[in-house]
Parts: sequence; structure tokens; C-alpha cells
Amino acid sequence: MGKKHHKKTINSLNNRIIEHQEKIELESQKESPDLDLIEHWRKEISAFQKGIEQAHKRLGK
Repeated sequence: MGKKHHKKTINSLNNRIIEHQEKIELESQKESPDLDLIEHWRKEISAFQKGIEQAHKRLGK
């Protein structure tokens, strides 16, 4: 896979992280937030960050 693919992956994962952070923020503001759902989103953010790290390694960064 080429550099373009890895850059696209990084961009996509960064966007997913932003989306999940927004979801966490909205859920946290509720009167009784779903803590399990928030934890799920945090785990997904962690997985996205690992994917970004892998893509950077493949790019040689």
C-alpha cells in the first residue's frame, strides 16, 4: 500500500476520533450519562490512535 493510502487512513482515523470525542462530550452533559457507552467510545479512540501510529510507522515517520 502506498503513502496516499496511509495518509488517507490517518485522516479518516483522526476524523473518527473527533466524532467520538464529540459523542463523549454530548453524553457527558446528560443528566444521567451512559458510562458504559462513554467507556466504549474511549476504547475505540484508543484503537484509532494505535491505527494512526501504525500508519505513521509504515510511512517511515
